[in-house]
Amino acid sequence: MDDLTLTKHDGTLVEQVMAAVRHRIASRALTPGGKLPSIRALAQTMQVSKSTVVEAYDRLAAEGVIRSRPGSGFYSAAKLAPLSLAELAPRLDRAVDPFWVSRQSLEARGAVLKPGCGWLPDSWMPEDEIRRALRGLARTKDATGLTDYGTPLGLPALRGFLSRRLAEQGVEAAFDRILLTDSGTQAIDLVCRLLVQPGDTVLVDDPCYFNFLALLRAHQVTVVGVPMTPTGPDLGAFAQALAEHKPRLYITNSGLHNPTGATLSTVTAHRLLKLSEQHGLTVVEDDIFADFEHDAAPRLAALDGLDRVVRIGSFSKTLSASFRCGYIAARPDWIDKLTDLRIATGFSSNRLAEELVLGVLGSSGYRKHLDSLRTRLAKAMASVIPRLQALGITPWIVPKAGMLLWCRLPDNLDAAVVARHALNEDVVLAPGNVFSPAQMARSYMRFNVAQCTDNRVFAVLGNAMRLAAQ
Repeated sequence: MDDLTLTKHDGTLVEQVMAAVRHRIASRALTPGGKLPSIRALAQTMQVSKSTVVEAYDRLAAEGVIRSRPGSGFYSAAKLAPLSLAELAPRLDRAVDPFWVSRQSLEARGAVLKPGCGWLPDSWMPEDEIRRALRGLARTKDATGLTDYGTPLGLPALRGFLSRRLAEQGVEAAFDRILLTDSGTQAIDLVCRLLVQPGDTVLVDDPCYFNFLALLRAHQVTVVGVPMTPTGPDLGAFAQALAEHKPRLYITNSGLHNPTGATLSTVTAHRLLKLSEQHGLTVVEDDIFADFEHDAAPRLAALDGLDRVVRIGSFSKTLSASFRCGYIAARPDWIDKLTDLRIATGFSSNRLAEELVLGVLGSSGYRKHLDSLRTRLAKAMASVIPRLQALGITPWIVPKAGMLLWCRLPDNLDAAVVARHALNEDVVLAPGNVFSPAQMARSYMRFNVAQCTDNRVFAVLGNAMRLAAQ
């Protein structure tokens, strides 16, 4: 009950105690029938008088929120509250909430510019190859692909294709060790359902992909951030976090880290896996940006042989975000259990989407698309960096490939304030604390170079920075 603490809140001390109890019920930390702290214990924790707690408990009991059991104490009487993710973590300025960038980007009108989003412009995607795959699927005489349920593991032909692609990257995963999912996000969700419970600790990089934080909040786990370096997580801080917090999982990007663009070094990868083995830690390696690389960085799944490492990925960044498809590669016993979870939460795979993905991936045009895309992104990176530097914005590193730049704003500007000003001019930015579990990236911002081709991005950004400085 140590989270029942007094916070800045309008109202009397009694009202603040009542609000703290209601918060625990709303966040499901106190379920129906759960026992509240004793009057003496809560008074000590919240540093108020016992009479204040007595009054608060009496009012809550009168409202039917809690009930008294003579000789036993006070218990929650409220019905289980609907899960509100916004109530499961400290309240943040909406501009640094992990849902903020996603909502602003996904709900944006056509005229809104999105240099803060994490995907390519529509015109950069392989539209011709997608249309060919759609026409081919429409012409098939086998109607099961159009009307029937998919298999729980997913389309065998696509799993076989992925097995061969993973082998090219040094990851030995037979097709029966691969489970197809509706997205990379669903893949992480299923792994979390299997391997963690509410109250467990999960390590992430700091900064990390903001939807990791949103998803882990939904699983009601404790998130601990490990500072990121240009070659991977800070190993000293990683070892300390393992010893101090005893986490169940570590979730990371090995190749082209989001948001920093960093790549894992071989030395860091080996030491990280050794520490993980010593502490019984499972690693989830999200490799969604693999196809952007010119030269592949070391992969934890390849070095580990899919023993402690779970490899996940999807095709939304390089193929299409419209038909959703991802995958999990893991140990056979975990794949079996994950398949049961897949049935329980989604019943079957998305056969139509899987057929479309296979049709595009198997075409000669897709490899040409990737070659062209890498070249195009390299040119965009080379063009955008000087334009940001002209505004006093400094890249943390120059990534080897990909579309993401992690940058520091000048003069200790608050990135959230800059983002709010830019949004008033229909430009969506990604302030740094969205990505930071410890909220230590106040003056940082993530940029997507593919979404920075419009001159208006830099004009609005410069104006927003001037307003923030005032």
